[in-house]
Amino acid sequence: MSQPENLLQIIGRKRDGYELSDQQIHQLIDAFVSGHLHDYQMSAFAMAVLIRGMSEDETVCLTKAMLDSGTKLQWPADKTVVSKHSTGGVGDKVSLVLVPLLAACGLNMPKISGRGLGTTGGTLDKLESLTGFRTNLSTKEITSAVDQVGCCITGTTQDIAPADQKLYALRDATATVPSTPLVVSSILSKKLAENPSMIMLDVKYGTGSFTKDPAAATELAEALSKIGHRLGVPTEYLITDMNEPLGSTIGNYLEVREAMLALEGEGESRLMEVVHTLATKLMKLASPETTLEEHNQTISKAMQTGRAREVFDQMIAFQGGDPKTPSAGRKTTELLTERDGYISEINPEKIGWALIELGGGRKQKTDKIDHHVGCELQRCVGDRVHQGEAWLRLHCSTDPGRTERAIQYLTGAITIADSPPQKTPLIL
Repeated sequence: MSQPENLLQIIGRKRDGYELSDQQIHQLIDAFVSGHLHDYQMSAFAMAVLIRGMSEDETVCLTKAMLDSGTKLQWPADKTVVSKHSTGGVGDKVSLVLVPLLAACGLNMPKISGRGLGTTGGTLDKLESLTGFRTNLSTKEITSAVDQVGCCITGTTQDIAPADQKLYALRDATATVPSTPLVVSSILSKKLAENPSMIMLDVKYGTGSFTKDPAAATELAEALSKIGHRLGVPTEYLITDMNEPLGSTIGNYLEVREAMLALEGEGESRLMEVVHTLATKLMKLASPETTLEEHNQTISKAMQTGRAREVFDQMIAFQGGDPKTPSAGRKTTELLTERDGYISEINPEKIGWALIELGGGRKQKTDKIDHHVGCELQRCVGDRVHQGEAWLRLHCSTDPGRTERAIQYLTGAITIADSPPQKTPLIL
């Protein structure tokens, strides 16, 4: 039987609900990367997986096949390399703080990040607000950055999980993004290609993230953890609340500036709670014989001595950027509360859409980013406010029409109630 007929049989088996073998999955992925399986055929397979699902064994095989489609970063035996992944959220700037902080504490982190999807901001877009910053490091440059600085934040390379790069573009265009096996294999194939000793996941739920409820977030996190462990890498997770923005800013340069302040010990409390928890868990995984108190002291010292901010500046410089990039000095305007009461909601999804309207995010992949628009929260959920108080400062677009449309979103983003809201834990 010819090769195309074999591939079609594999697609047909999944369409009919049968479990595929390791050999069949590898054959399909290899053919897709080499071009012997067409995009429209792979789209049919992705839809079959979305509808029929995959067993845990199949998901392990798919992740391994996507990982094996490219190369893995290589490290000396005495180098402790760790990895972190977030499912993303509005105002999520954790990686900008966590990566240099961990490097300052003696761990190594080659962070492969992505761009904004929907209303969630992308780490690469944020860093590109710094003049000259390169997000396209080669594999050799990534290893050099880790050797010299201890960390880097870059996009994926052509030889890291190329199957995922091709399949992700198809999933985005064929409404097959929400499939758990496809999500798991996409995330872990890139994380495992970093060749870390351990992986820490920050899986978010709420209106400001893709996963809206904690049960779905937990299901995804457990699937990621199981597959990571089965492929030989300890993989732990946090479930964190994204029903309000994380930190006090939303917008590319504004978030980088906030991250710089956080590295100097001036971080917003909710942001630093997530950063600190992820940092201590990764450090405990890397050095289980060291007490949590000792790890906490190491983290505090890295920030108090300025070492964490120093590593951030070294990372930026290595990647061609200027950490002193000035703000564009855009016009700002303040949004005011309409009544007395308590802020019961600040809707992150609406703020995310407002940022997109301003030009700080993309409606289409080809859209050019305006890195200097954004929002600064002046109040947070639970605050007592009076009519006419500023709750948000808007860094406006040079296009008045964009600013006007953004304000329409922002006006509906805040809810004020007569009594204080019940606070939910940030970390479940």
